[in-house]
Amino acid sequence: MVVRPRNLFVSVSPEYESYLNKVYDWFEERLEIQAIADDITSKYVPPHVNIFYCLGGITLTCFLVQVATGFAMTFYYRPTVTEAFASVQYIMTEANFGWLIRSVHRWSASMMVLMMILHVFRVYLTGGFKKPRELTWVTGVVLAVLTASFGVTGYSLPRDQVGYWAVKIVTGVPEAIPVIGSPLVELLRGSASVGQSTLTRFYSLHTFVLPLLTAVFMLMHFLMIRKQGISGPL
Repeated sequence: MVVRPRNLFVSVSPEYESYLNKVYDWFEERLEIQAIADDITSKYVPPHVNIFYCLGGITLTCFLVQVATGFAMTFYYRPTVTEAFASVQYIMTEANFGWLIRSVHRWSASMMVLMMILHVFRVYLTGGFKKPRELTWVTGVVLAVLTASFGVTGYSLPRDQVGYWAVKIVTGVPEAIPVIGSPLVELLRGSASVGQSTLTRFYSLHTFVLPLLTAVFMLMHFLMIRKQGISGPL
């Protein structure tokens, strides 16, 4: 005879089961967890959806990997012009699994950019930017700009020759703008040349400002997709 479990907590003692049920009931009364779960699991998925509609979700997954691996590296990285390169070398050669964490961070960054580009093409080719999804498209464009900004700011952090010259070239682009060009360059660099102020600003942008903005716009992006549903085929 097959005995069906009474609930999810069948493998624990009756006393502990009763305690867990009380905790669940407490949260359910205040947050309506079951209603949220039912709404998520009962969402209709159109029959035309295929693997190409997963590109946005893959981009989100890459972003979460970036956050996790980036946070791990902050324990060893030192954002100073004299110690940045040495700290990256320490991560790669001496820190436990540092080489793995930095490699995952580097390759997931490339994967995030690739998946983002493919996602933009998919949305554009299937007309996902049309009414009533204009704001979803706008938030997606903002996220694309933020993703590119991650690449620029992250490139500078190892403080090697490639990173230094990449930042010098990128931050020097606004100088061609009349009147406000030079002030913009100084605003980006923190001084007339690329130095400690530049590294400090780019480190703050890369580890705090950009992740926060990305999380906010991703939340807006997904909430609008949730509200409007997946766009139909052409």
